[in-house]
Amino acid sequence: MLLNHRSVTVASATIIMIACGPAEEATPGTPIEIAEVGFATPESVLHDPVADRYLVSNINGNPLMKDDNGFISRLSPTGEVEQLKWIDGERDDVTLHAPKGMALIGDTLFVADIDVVRLFDRESGAALGERPVPGATFLNDLTVGTDGLLYVTDSGLRAGQGGFEDSGTDALWRFEPDGTPRSIVSGPGLGRPNGIVADSAGITVVTFGSGTIYHLDPATGQRTDLRMPAQGQLDGVVRLSDGSLLISSWAASAVYRLSVAGEFTVVAESVPAPADIGYDVGRGRLLIPLFTDNRVLVREVR
Repeated sequence: MLLNHRSVTVASATIIMIACGPAEEATPGTPIEIAEVGFATPESVLHDPVADRYLVSNINGNPLMKDDNGFISRLSPTGEVEQLKWIDGERDDVTLHAPKGMALIGDTLFVADIDVVRLFDRESGAALGERPVPGATFLNDLTVGTDGLLYVTDSGLRAGQGGFEDSGTDALWRFEPDGTPRSIVSGPGLGRPNGIVADSAGITVVTFGSGTIYHLDPATGQRTDLRMPAQGQLDGVVRLSDGSLLISSWAASAVYRLSVAGEFTVVAESVPAPADIGYDVGRGRLLIPLFTDNRVLVREVR
């Protein structure tokens, strides 16, 4: 579905709603809200710096169901939805169940989808294949390491009688140069690993289950725990140029900033169910998908 309209009306001093009119770059520092455009359980937002577009993964239902109705939206930096279903699981030539984290390597978009990582062409969105992960039950976030390889978390969840339950498959996986997945570390002690980012110290992981933040050495799997925030259920994480981390928390309905010195501050509050956040480096923008509200927020954070 292609949306050719938007609604941009100033709702308050802190929010711009997307509405009718030509696409214009928002005044720097002005928050943007993209709502009522057709998002369906938006889980992750990724900035494609080459195309200068924001990509939004939409689970569209149960995060564990192989229903082939997930989709990825393509937005302009103004917040205009250029293609609501740019990549659409309901098309005959695309399989996409419950897309979550995304990452780019060259002209390939990688998308975590329950137990496989799917590949799509960055320009056209055409399907390019998949990389199954043996035994995985809830592949969640993706990152590209300093070694140029792709890493993915398994949050270790499966469907149970009362909803989600532990599957015991908590893990961090790496795809070798030939595309073969290799487990770096695994086990329920990982605390339902969720968001992941590569940095010079190794791999940083935030957890939804335990609320822990830790570094992992990609070569040995050795773990170093960092300070925990006041409230957990941590989802997304991105690294800023000053070395600090932005971390989304469902329990706090907020996005934290963790400084290099180990201090937490809140950079976005009253954001319910903030999922896998993204970051537009050039504009200094934090991109926040609201999982349960079918909205995406854009806030300037430098």
